[in-house]
Amino acid sequence: MGTAGAGTWLVGARPRTLPASVVPVLVGTAVAFDATDADVVAWRALAALVVALALQVGTNYANDYADGVRGTDDARVGPVRLVAAGLASPAAVKRAALLAFGVAGLAGLALAAAVGPELIAVGAASIAAGWFYTGGPRPYGYAGLGEVFVFTFFGVVATVGSAYVHLDRVSGVGLVASVPVGLLATALLVVNNLRDVPTDAVAGKRTLAVRMGDPATRLLYVGCLAGAFSCLVLVALARPAGLLALAALPLARRPAMAIGRGLTGPALIPVLVDTGRLQLVFGVLLAAGIAL
Repeated sequence: MGTAGAGTWLVGARPRTLPASVVPVLVGTAVAFDATDADVVAWRALAALVVALALQVGTNYANDYADGVRGTDDARVGPVRLVAAGLASPAAVKRAALLAFGVAGLAGLALAAAVGPELIAVGAASIAAGWFYTGGPRPYGYAGLGEVFVFTFFGVVATVGSAYVHLDRVSGVGLVASVPVGLLATALLVVNNLRDVPTDAVAGKRTLAVRMGDPATRLLYVGCLAGAFSCLVLVALARPAGLLALAALPLARRPAMAIGRGLTGPALIPVLVDTGRLQLVFGVLLAAGIAL
């Protein structure tokens, strides 16, 4: 992959965003573990994790490539991007994205062979959504629909799908649990886009944050956090121990206060880190509570 070293490619994969792919698999697997009509199959759980991680990495590389060749990242204030910083050629980053999507596809095909062909359609839709987020002639991420993508695919689809590969059915508990998972994943994108509002606006990238403006985007971020914890009440109706995730509430204080103070630009990078940490701890506790 070009002349970039392994460390550079790791940075380009955006490891701080990976809780968004790990958490739904943990929660979905816990839903299956708790069910009385199915057993968790270890290799299927691992394959689901590979699919989720590979889709996330593929989407990140695809975003790096597409934004880089469009010039959107030329004046970045956030973490380094491979194409914009000249650390890897656009062709190499594009190949990395396709390779990651290929890994997701292979793991997904193994699951489809064991579970059912319907997973092929879900996987194809997920890969297409990852590519066309900022790729293609009319990227929907440039039209303010990125948050819908994240909530849908890194919330509902990933959580329900991770349970489906064991249950062979859509779980009601999984659907409810996917909502807070999706809201916290969305919060990651919201704070990322809030940080980039000035440069995105100049580059013509009309993210939801650009369209809504700074104050409303900050309210949306806090609303995502509050909504995630509020949804635990619904989870508790079916699985009372799901309230264990409330123990993650103190971790929401620092990023929420930082957003409320009006921090901008690079000062929002720690908020992204704190949000990823919150999502991971919340997800682990929610999964543990559901599985109890």
